[in-house]
Amino acid sequence: MESKDVEKGKAHIIVEIIEYVPNSVVIKSIIKKSTGNITAVSFDIGEALTEKIIPFDTFVQIIDGKAEILIDGISRILETGEAIIIPAHSSNIVKANERFKMISTIIKSGYE
Repeated sequence: MESKDVEKGKAHIIVEIIEYVPNSVVIKSIIKKSTGNITAVSFDIGEALTEKIIPFDTFVQIIDGKAEILIDGISRILETGEAIIIPAHSSNIVKANERFKMISTIIKSGYE
């Protein structure tokens, strides 16, 4: 797992900047600011993020594979190229029934 920051001013193929690691969820920060962040995340099969509720909308796009995202207990299956907005203050769980990669974007402004 590489911890080097994503280089600014250079083109990237996002699906290639993060690798799958057996039995793991790998998170790589692309941009992290006080006003929001963008991360690339890879999930090995059977892995999940614990249930959480955050006070901001979260845009999630699947860039490889297929993910299960539960929002307020309702399951949605997203495949490569599909995206969803997880509404602020909604409980959500991201699960890997098969391995996948995603981009997560949170914009914090407008919620002061």
